[in-house]
Parts: sequence; structure tokens; C-alpha cells
Amino acid sequence: MGVNNNLLNCDIETGICEVPKYGVSQQEQAPQKPVKLLYFTDPICSSCWGIDPQLRKLQQEYSHYFEIEYRMGGLLKSWAEYGGSDVNGPASVEKHWNEAGAYYQMPIDGIVWKQDPLESSYPPSIAFKAAQLQGNKKASQFLRRMKEMVFTEQINIARKENLLSAANDIDLNLQQFESDLEQSAMQLFEEDLAFARAKDVRGFPTIFFIDNNNNQFKVYGSKPYEVYESALLKLIEGPVVKKATGELTDIFKYYSTVTLREFEVFYNLSTEAALMTLNKMVTENQLIKTETKAGPIWKEVNL
Repeated sequence: MGVNNNLLNCDIETGICEVPKYGVSQQEQAPQKPVKLLYFTDPICSSCWGIDPQLRKLQQEYSHYFEIEYRMGGLLKSWAEYGGSDVNGPASVEKHWNEAGAYYQMPIDGIVWKQDPLESSYPPSIAFKAAQLQGNKKASQFLRRMKEMVFTEQINIARKENLLSAANDIDLNLQQFESDLEQSAMQLFEEDLAFARAKDVRGFPTIFFIDNNNNQFKVYGSKPYEVYESALLKLIEGPVVKKATGELTDIFKYYSTVTLREFEVFYNLSTEAALMTLNKMVTENQLIKTETKAGPIWKEVNL
């Protein structure tokens, strides 16, 4: 299957959600750690949701070598301005999302496009920029929560009340969040769009691996874990120390929620072994399993 130029009809074989080409100039900051991952994404990008397992594993094994800088790319401004053919409205996105979920083995339920379709991905993208003003860790948690809501809970994250709910779920300062949402977040989002044009970003996920000497590699689309690992290791000088994965519960020390696919990739387990392990931890009251129409999600009991 070739790359499809329609932004929401993400090609599941290339793992790319494409946008039209355009260009402006802006400079990225030098990384504090040896390598920076400049990650252009969008809250409703199904291919980006599909690579969460790979990125979580990369962070576990090599986080002492890199940091992630998230940038929003603006996947869907509005249906009124959208000129695609294969994807011609929310109903066609529903079908694609269901196919993407099966392909990436990540829980995705496209029914939101029938029940309460999003008119734009700009509101959640702007909200992410507001969350980012409260720190990168909180922003990452906020992005994850929005993705869980839209992909697994059939919640329209373009609605302000749902964005406020997501912010509350991950303990953002709501007063500051609302203020930033109405004031500086829009400008920050527009800067991200300009930066994406400057970097000639045509689709998502696009990740630039950049070292302090501005040597860089671009990984475009959804790829196997080894591709991300290889891009990173090419930029690290000297002997590389890979952190051990640790105990089977350790993933929950870093992430509040985990999907089956994420657990599989994190621990290099088969689907059967991963499911058996997770269910065993549920019976031992270590984890809580939440069933969604799109698939189960696990979290620690004490969360």
C-alpha cells in the first residue's frame, strides 16, 4: 500500500498520517542530554498512538541518554478546509481507526467519529501547549490521557469540558491551565506549526534524533522498536549502558496505565505470556484491569 496523502487516512503499512507540504524557518534548542528526540505528533494521530509501546521501551532502556521534545503538528484544522478524497468525513475515519487498532495491536475504537465526531484536532493540540507550561512530565501525562480518552473511551477531546476533565485527571493546576489555554497556548501552537513547516514535516509520527553537534536522523512513520534504538545509538559516543527492564511490575512505576501491547514490547513477551502475567497480577490485587470496547488497560491498585 502506498502513502496516502489524505491526512486522516493514515497508511497503516507505512505508519504515517500525512499533511500537505509547506515551509517556514525556526531553530530547535540543543539537548541537555546527549540526544534529543524532536517528536512531531498530534493527539488524534492513530499511528502515533501505535508507537507508544516502542517509545516507552526506548525510554526505559535509554532515558539517561535522551529527552523528548513534543511538538504539535496540526493534523486536522477543520472538515470545512479538508480536501481529501478517501477520507471525506468523520464516518470514513471510524473505519480507518478500527483497522489501525487491529494493525498496531493497540486499543482503538473509532465509534467516536459516529457518536460525537471531532471537528478539529487543534483544540487538544492547543490544550497540550497549555499543559506544557506546567512542565514536560505533566504535558506528557496530559497527552497520554487525551489519547486514552479519544482512542479507548469514545470521548471527543475537541470539547473544552473534556480537556478540563483530562487536566483534572492528571492533577494539572486547573486555574493556570484555563488561563494559559485562553492566552499563550494558541501562540505556542502556531509556533509549533511553523516549526513543523521549517522541518518539512509532512506527516506523523515524525521524530528527529539530534545530538549536541546537530547530527541527526529522521524516523518517519510507525517503525519497529529496533529502528528507534538504532537511530539513537548512532548518535551516542563511547560504550552504551542499557538499563535492565527489571521486575514485571516496574513498568507501572513509570506509567500510570499500560496496554497489553505496551507490556509485551516492554518485556519482550508473547501476547499469551503478557496477558497471563497481567491477569495473574490482577488476581493478586496488584493491578486493576479496566475493560473498554477497544481493549483492556491496566493500572496499579494504589493509583
